[in-house]
Amino acid sequence: MTSDLPGEATADLLRGALATGESDPGIPAIDPSVPVLSLRNVSKSFPGTRALKGIDLDIEAGEVHALVGQNGSGKSTLIKVLAGYHAPDPGAEAWFNGEQFHLGHRDELGFTHIRFVHQDLGLILEMNAVENLALTAGFSTGVGGRVDWREQRRRTEETIGRLGVDLDVSRPLAEATPVERTIVAIAAALTGWESGRGLLVLDEPTAVLPHTEVGRLLDIVRGVKEMGASVLYVSHRLDEIFAIADRVTVLRDGRIAATRNAAELNTQSLAELMVGDRVDAAFRLGRPPVADAPPVLSVRNLFGDQVEALDLAVHQGEILGIAGFAGSGADEVAYLLAGARPISGDQGEVRIGTGDWEPATAALTRERMPLVPADRSGEAVIADFSVADNLTMRVLDRFQSMLGISAGKERAFVNEWIRQLEIKVSSPDASIMSLSGGNQQKVIMGRCLASDPSVVILAEPTAGVDVGTRQAIYELIGQLADDGLAVIVTSTDTTDLLALCSRVLVLAGGSVVEELVGDQISDHALLAAMEAGIK
Repeated sequence: MTSDLPGEATADLLRGALATGESDPGIPAIDPSVPVLSLRNVSKSFPGTRALKGIDLDIEAGEVHALVGQNGSGKSTLIKVLAGYHAPDPGAEAWFNGEQFHLGHRDELGFTHIRFVHQDLGLILEMNAVENLALTAGFSTGVGGRVDWREQRRRTEETIGRLGVDLDVSRPLAEATPVERTIVAIAAALTGWESGRGLLVLDEPTAVLPHTEVGRLLDIVRGVKEMGASVLYVSHRLDEIFAIADRVTVLRDGRIAATRNAAELNTQSLAELMVGDRVDAAFRLGRPPVADAPPVLSVRNLFGDQVEALDLAVHQGEILGIAGFAGSGADEVAYLLAGARPISGDQGEVRIGTGDWEPATAALTRERMPLVPADRSGEAVIADFSVADNLTMRVLDRFQSMLGISAGKERAFVNEWIRQLEIKVSSPDASIMSLSGGNQQKVIMGRCLASDPSVVILAEPTAGVDVGTRQAIYELIGQLADDGLAVIVTSTDTTDLLALCSRVLVLAGGSVVEELVGDQISDHALLAAMEAGIK
């Protein structure tokens, strides 16, 4: 996967995907004074809760409009109403380029010219990139109406190649990385879109993307804007908001708390609008390096698909970070240590505590250290289970009695973790799919922490989590480390590493190229070490 998006390739893609639209007379011409999208009195109620409360929103022609708010503030619900997944409560009104349409009717003008990249990407993981893009743009057919797979593959490779990505388009997306899946979802949203006068909705598109990938996505967003389209951009990464947005709307508790020009805000003031109170947008635990604590987990000569001869040790009470660009092996480390991906070769060794060295495969398979995976929806959430079931599935033996599972003990346990993690849920028995992405993430965190492990492994621990919740998660991890928990953090977001870690190992080419300790850890030092490792 390449690290830079060529400017000409971006322009070519956008000219092909976002043409002037003159050949499509069904789309009204844009009057600059008329918003591309106008919403009035949009509310949405679910049993026991009112997720949206009278939303009025205008998105102007040719602007990037950011939508921010804490987890559970209503962002995802509003996007689902726009997409026609949820019907709004009676009384809602909507206009697309000045022409009124009905929210909830997919065949109406507004819906056909609003494209989405949803938080869960909306991809079919059993299919490959060729098939996923064809589901959006239609299949290329030949004689007798049969699908021309050779032409379909060529189109897909061309589209994804223009995004600066080298991807095996024939491989099922279940085998792709989160970065690759996000790129495919963006390509699918742009493919076949024949008007620059629509609206592209990006819902947390960079939740698990490293800095290099974020920059490429922002280039695409800028190109969409330059072609005359508008973008509704949803993100918890506040630095992205200031890099890309013209205006910002803040949702809080289902209502619009403010709409401001991005130039009028800074990170601190925007964070406070989101939370409704004081919050430290540049929070750091500031924990000192662990000097003499005993090792809890030691690894030597470990190999994976990308990792080569990895040596590391994490100590009691230490928060150890693993950093690196895509392809460095950093994102693979968490899965290898948790026994979730096969180890290559038989020479790797693991030592638990101060015990004997053992073959890595046997030791890690036996220990099954809890992992918060990078892809929450695909790898952790059990969609058919309730919040309570998702929380307790690792510790059900604790509630065992002569008569089976003690519902009272389980309920008390669940309620305590919901309280500790401040999970916004109408009931522990509610489906986990009824929660926002950030609250789902907190449930998975709770599942891993609730088993009282000596080591916990966190991959992208705050992906899709708002600034207030992020600080709460940081503080909780810090408290657990103070109590002796060893934590390993792998993240493409250097904010996580800066806030949490007292030591960071930087990987490149599958190997550790630098170790940063204590005050050495800074955003500049991390990026410099990662870049130096690939030269």
